[in-house]
Amino acid sequence: MEKHQDTSKRTMSRRKQKRYMQRRLMITFFTLLFMTAAGMLAAACVLKNENDAGSGKKDTLEASAKPADEEKDAQGQTEKPEPEPDSEPQQKVQSEDMRTAVIAQADLLAAGYDYDGAVEMVKSYQGYEQDSEMTAKIADYEAKKASCVPVDIDKVTHVFYHSLVVDPELCFANQETDPQAVGNNQWMTTIEEFNKITQSMYDRGYVLVDLHDLVEETTDENGIVHFKKGTIMLPPDKKAFVLSIDDLSYYHSYDGYGYASKMVIDENGKPKCEYIQRDGTTVVGDFDVIPLMDKFLEEHPDASYKGAKGTIALTGYNGILGYRTDISYQTVPDDINQDKKKWLQEHPDFDLDTERANAKAVADAIKADGWKFASHTWGHLKVGEASMERIQTDTQKWKENVEPLVGATDTIIFAHGQDLAEWVTGYTPDNAKFNYLKEQGFNYFCNVDSKQYSVQIEDNYFRQGRRNLDGYRIYFNTTGEMDSVSDLFNASDVIDPKRPPVKHL
Repeated sequence: MEKHQDTSKRTMSRRKQKRYMQRRLMITFFTLLFMTAAGMLAAACVLKNENDAGSGKKDTLEASAKPADEEKDAQGQTEKPEPEPDSEPQQKVQSEDMRTAVIAQADLLAAGYDYDGAVEMVKSYQGYEQDSEMTAKIADYEAKKASCVPVDIDKVTHVFYHSLVVDPELCFANQETDPQAVGNNQWMTTIEEFNKITQSMYDRGYVLVDLHDLVEETTDENGIVHFKKGTIMLPPDKKAFVLSIDDLSYYHSYDGYGYASKMVIDENGKPKCEYIQRDGTTVVGDFDVIPLMDKFLEEHPDASYKGAKGTIALTGYNGILGYRTDISYQTVPDDINQDKKKWLQEHPDFDLDTERANAKAVADAIKADGWKFASHTWGHLKVGEASMERIQTDTQKWKENVEPLVGATDTIIFAHGQDLAEWVTGYTPDNAKFNYLKEQGFNYFCNVDSKQYSVQIEDNYFRQGRRNLDGYRIYFNTTGEMDSVSDLFNASDVIDPKRPPVKHL
């Protein structure tokens, strides 16, 4: 169980906005293309049916060989072909469908504060200039954009969760005798608490932004990347925040404690969770942060800035996302722990390649859904205490066992609240651990910090402290011993009634 201490890429924002706009335009393009094709097909079918009904003849070789304008009536007179039905009504209906789709997509973009994208979407409709509603939409989007103000990057808070508790009674039972249950109570958040926190933050004007939105990256003529504060424009009554999730691996230590067992893909290609109920039956649903936040953002598109989601920090020693993807499950080294041995005994049909393929498919769906991945170190390493050799070995394990499944990342989120240097000092040129991780492609570094805001942007890196919204913080904010979450929510309104008293660290 992770224990936290209070320690204090190129223009990614622009690229993110461009990719976001391209994705939205592509969706709309194919939607309109499909609607147009469907309309044309429907019109063709109607025309064919009417012609067949009017002729009253079977489709024989003799009949089809006669030119349409040479058909004769019963008196031998040449019949003139029936005029084709007027297709204009169908075209009008089709055009109206396209217009409705364009406006709906533009409104969705504007709800997510992408006013430029919304304007471009309306302008993609031919003849928008003569459409009073469309021109009014453009004026409205531009007025809303003009009313926005820049976010103070130094005052963007970063909150994080671990895997959520589905069954609090099971998870927190036996506080006096079970150390695992004690840790569960301290470091984990229940689904009920998460949903209440999310609603409270939304009601207070918090808007989810991507970690990379906080920074503008540029690359000089030597290929060196430089960092400076990014620009985020939001309405005056809105506040930006960053979200991350730690340890989304569904460790063996979670088994039997009321957590989801793995991430899966539903019939719509969306990431969901598999949960094993007390009776042993398995169900699929919204049992963790990813599907719950997805659902909330679908219902509240103004809760996210240009479609931003969160960052998922993964270890690798027990695999990822509930799949046993680490090489140790195949090689079974002498020092393999008992949890892995037990799991392998219970799964004699285990195949590493299959497990990795399944995990990668889920990771791809999560990324397509807008989420990003980060390293949490392979072995949940205490980087402040670890030797350089151990950090190097651990990093290589992450790159060999995790990166091929989730893709390369420029973000590392440290475990145990440790860091590479004190906050005031920062990462100096002589910091060997920082230099090594920088060489491995990491530019964004996050630790754990109880402060409301902890943002550090230097020329060669970005650093941010994160606030753990867990049982420990929630409980001791209700007792008055802490005041560390009141800007986000009222702990007494949020705390799960099934949560027992939390023990002090």
